[in-house]
Amino acid sequence: MYWDNLDKPWVRRLRTATRLATGVDPAPADEVVRTFASMYYDADPLAEAFVDEVYLGRSAAEGRAMLDRAIEGGVASVPDAPASLVALFADIETDPDWVDWERIDLGARVFRRWGTAVFRFAGSITLEGYSENSVVKPLILTGVYTGGTTRHRFMETVAFWIAVSTANGLRPGGAGRASALRVRVMHVFVRRRLMAHPEWDLGSWGVPISQADATLTLMGGSILPGLGLNTIGYRTSIEEIEATLLFWRYIGHVMGVRPRWYPANYREALQLMFLTVVKAANRSGEDGALLCTSYVDAFAPESTGMARLWEEWDHRQHVGYARFFLPRWSWKRAGLSQIGFLGAIPVLKAPFVFGAETLRRNLPGMETVADRVIQRRRDRWFAHYMGNKKAEYRPVRDFTR
Repeated sequence: MYWDNLDKPWVRRLRTATRLATGVDPAPADEVVRTFASMYYDADPLAEAFVDEVYLGRSAAEGRAMLDRAIEGGVASVPDAPASLVALFADIETDPDWVDWERIDLGARVFRRWGTAVFRFAGSITLEGYSENSVVKPLILTGVYTGGTTRHRFMETVAFWIAVSTANGLRPGGAGRASALRVRVMHVFVRRRLMAHPEWDLGSWGVPISQADATLTLMGGSILPGLGLNTIGYRTSIEEIEATLLFWRYIGHVMGVRPRWYPANYREALQLMFLTVVKAANRSGEDGALLCTSYVDAFAPESTGMARLWEEWDHRQHVGYARFFLPRWSWKRAGLSQIGFLGAIPVLKAPFVFGAETLRRNLPGMETVADRVIQRRRDRWFAHYMGNKKAEYRPVRDFTR
């Protein structure tokens, strides 16, 4: 689709506008496009070997127990650890040459700084991804992010974001590292079962949860919020955006995302975003629209009394962010209803965000204070909806159709 669309008038206008706004030609080299296309057929052979040998070769209970023990005490703590588990942990315990922990820690701090706004932003831009079948089919066929399950599933994703961005969360023994490994194994089961589903079109969409789609997911926590949230008052520098790129690259590394090509800097990340927009097929139809509607309605208030008033405001913010960051034509394509002034909520909050960001950047010690305050706020927000429930990251057993 990229080659079909590249010379269309709207793409030429987008390319020119991006070049004028950023000074970067957003069109990547042809070889990058071909490499990225090939990534739709790449999966995760290391994790798949472990699942085959233990989860499927012995039992799911034994596999989960073995994984939990290795996460908590290292692979050496697992008696007679199978070769596939040893290989899996040896791979993630050896840092690649590109790892720079100082910059990864900076990326985590920037992600924390965005507070709950980045959760709303990431959820909102996912609606644009719901126009693509390779993204939609795994969600629609497993029933996650539809109907009454949407809020809980989204909050499980938030739990993951919180865990990986907490200080030292990605180091050995960290909660983020543990969550990333559990999600990695869950993806193997989802991929295997979808590959056998009669609706899955391997030729058109590649493998389920491919290296390409996984790489785009990493962009949703780095370049996209780095640029998008700056429009509503945040003051994230290019250096900080590049730190989040590395931060999410390392998260992907633990999760088995080993792309043949990954943006090395801000310019290349912009080019990947351009490629993503231009290649879009937009053929998910009613399935994509259902996911969009489910997300927009996910935080409709359920409590009573004062808690309901707070939830009503939170719901309005949730809808407002979705409308503000989702392009008008995408909102219309998904069949979402008009929401009046709610789309202006992020703009109305922008002066206050900008003021707080300016104080943080200019007053000594405010960086540390802001980090603590924002973490407490996002933890309280998460606790309101999840309470004592924990994210389990278990694959769905039955398909919806």
